[in-house]
Amino acid sequence: MRVASLGSGSRGNATLVQGDEACVLVDCGFSIRETERRLAVLDMDPGALTAVLVTHEHSDHLGGVLPLARRYRLPVYMTAGTARAAQLRHQDPLHIIGSGERIVIGGLDVEAVAVPHDAREPVQYIFATAGVSFGMLTDLGSITPHVIDRYRRCQGLLLEANHDRGLLAAGPYPPGLKRRVGGGWGHLSNCQAAEFLRRLAGGALRTLAVGHLSHQNNTPAHVREALAPVTGGLEQTLYADQDVGFGWLTLS
Repeated sequence: MRVASLGSGSRGNATLVQGDEACVLVDCGFSIRETERRLAVLDMDPGALTAVLVTHEHSDHLGGVLPLARRYRLPVYMTAGTARAAQLRHQDPLHIIGSGERIVIGGLDVEAVAVPHDAREPVQYIFATAGVSFGMLTDLGSITPHVIDRYRRCQGLLLEANHDRGLLAAGPYPPGLKRRVGGGWGHLSNCQAAEFLRRLAGGALRTLAVGHLSHQNNTPAHVREALAPVTGGLEQTLYADQDVGFGWLTLS
């Protein structure tokens, strides 16, 4: 299995997960032209994609999904709650996946994991093939026992570290938005991400990609300082950039 990020942050998100028989795109918050450009950087033809999976309806994740899927005739998987917010056309190739459901796409086992976020029916995904598993965990405001249980066996993980609590409190957001971002249905702080990794210590995790950093309320230096005590035992830690994501990463 290999994974790559086209970009991660509030201005657009998209992640590629490729197995032997399939390559799926998780979310697409970019225009068709920008998505095509970013895929080309990774030597990926959008026509070669197998499917698009959607985590929830916020525009930085859903905005480019339907235009891309319509142009390249790609099947789209999302929850019923997300579908109600997506303004689908009758002819769109939509597949409804329930929270907690497991499906197989071209040899990739895919599990939809329910997470606490301010959307209608948000999920994140865990992928498995040939004994290797990779989990995506962004856009959630708190870590539940269910989330810990489901992600404990992942060897690779894309994890949100959205904001530093001090920078968020002192930053330019209005009070209501600060409460939303920092609340239990918003986004993970650096400290919450560190605590989650602490809870996974001694498990299967070997490779960590950190994503969805806020430009206004976080910095790479703040993230690294918060995560340093809990990443020393990992084989690899990297950071997903908003503009370039990260290149192909092989998990084995």
